[in-house]
Amino acid sequence: MALRIWLIVVDLLIFLASFCISLLFKPSTEIISYVVANLIPFAIFNLIWLTSSFLFGKFQSKGKDFSPLAKRIFFSNASSLALLSVLMFTFYSYAFSRIVVFGTIGFATFFEYIFFGVWYLFKQSHEIFDEPVSLKGEERKVYKLIVETERPIDAARKKTIKKSIVEELGQDVYEYFNRTLNLGVESTLIVSTTTRFNIDNQPSHFFNTIINLKRVNDIRRINKFFESINNKLPKGGLFVCRAETKNLRKQRILKKFPPVINLIYYTIDFIVKRVLPKFTLTKGLYFFLTRGENRVITRAELLGRLYSCGFEVVDEEFVDNHFYVVCRKVKLPAYDLEATYGPFIKLRRIGKGGKEIKVYKMRTMHPYAEYLQEYVFEKHNLEEGGKFKDDFRISTLGRIMRRLWIDELPMIINLLKGDLKIVGVRPLSKHYFSLYTKELQEKRIRFRPGLIPPFYADNPKTLDEIIASELKYLEAYAKRPLWTDIKYFFVAVYNIIFKKYRSG
Repeated sequence: MALRIWLIVVDLLIFLASFCISLLFKPSTEIISYVVANLIPFAIFNLIWLTSSFLFGKFQSKGKDFSPLAKRIFFSNASSLALLSVLMFTFYSYAFSRIVVFGTIGFATFFEYIFFGVWYLFKQSHEIFDEPVSLKGEERKVYKLIVETERPIDAARKKTIKKSIVEELGQDVYEYFNRTLNLGVESTLIVSTTTRFNIDNQPSHFFNTIINLKRVNDIRRINKFFESINNKLPKGGLFVCRAETKNLRKQRILKKFPPVINLIYYTIDFIVKRVLPKFTLTKGLYFFLTRGENRVITRAELLGRLYSCGFEVVDEEFVDNHFYVVCRKVKLPAYDLEATYGPFIKLRRIGKGGKEIKVYKMRTMHPYAEYLQEYVFEKHNLEEGGKFKDDFRISTLGRIMRRLWIDELPMIINLLKGDLKIVGVRPLSKHYFSLYTKELQEKRIRFRPGLIPPFYADNPKTLDEIIASELKYLEAYAKRPLWTDIKYFFVAVYNIIFKKYRSG
């Protein structure tokens, strides 16, 4: 009930703002005097607007799909416009000009789509789980599975396998497979398929290695396909897949067409294959146009999907303009039912008292990149400022957003909820939290995290310096909370504006 009242109030404010904007297009009109002179028509206008909104269920907010509400907004506002037009022409009542009526409803519809669209994006925001697969201590140089009971295949079949792989993918790919995998045993299954049907019909735990020659780009439901592979392999079994990554695709398109035309083609391709699938309203159009085939996928998304489906990566190789991944089954799939493409995410972070809080942010990483935190940590370690070095998970737009702090704007919601304060240590994931000393962990959970961390006052370069900086702040805050936050706030603002301090 409280939510519905809040939505009604917001909608009325949108209506009033749209009314005022439409009056700007009417020359020599003062808003207050115009409303006073036309108070009864204005009241009728409001009544018709609210009545249509209630009749069409504009203030119903169940579910996370924006499409039904978008339709209700359209029909509600179109009905209001139709009824007002009938009244104006039937009773020859032109107290409001057509500019005001059409303008108010037009602007209100536009602003409603923006407001409710953003609100539903927050409702759809994916909750990120910190469940990295442990990679340390594993042998990475030998990938061939040796099982005592395995039987080698005959020479004729070996020739057939080689011929098939060479004809479909080339000699270089065959040599990579032969060097990396055990192709000469019955427990190695080689398929060329984009459907789960051909995987689900295989016996469970009979094959120790499954190789799929088809591109991941052409599989409609990638995670379901990977889950089927996981179910057929024993623990420790190998899966090999290939894909054309986003960067490889861009290079291919720019080389394929002449200058200018290639940029136009790539722009259209980017919109259709990268933008449309990210939004609820356009996802259906994307699948209608593409049938889910030839999709654009980044290296980070492919690896993240594999980790989310219970695999760990043991080898990566670029061969003949395609990206090949050898991975090992280490656990069952996560069966993540929420899409991770949305622009807003909820990050699980450690707050005051060790309580878990969900911090809102805008997505700056490629989809499914959240599953790669420990993988990236092992491969690249930390650079200055405590960030991962050469973090390929961050998208081009994400880097821009991070530089301008746009990605952190949704954290204002956490500030209003009381999860965060303005100045304080940065809210950390369990993985990052585990890298800190026991002393700092205990001091951290005594207070709420903050939007502006002490990093911007001290500009630490290494993890040890970050720990020292946060300890210094927390000890000062424990003695003089208000004065410490005021001092750190103004020092941070000065350093950000004049010294160009950045966290990553």
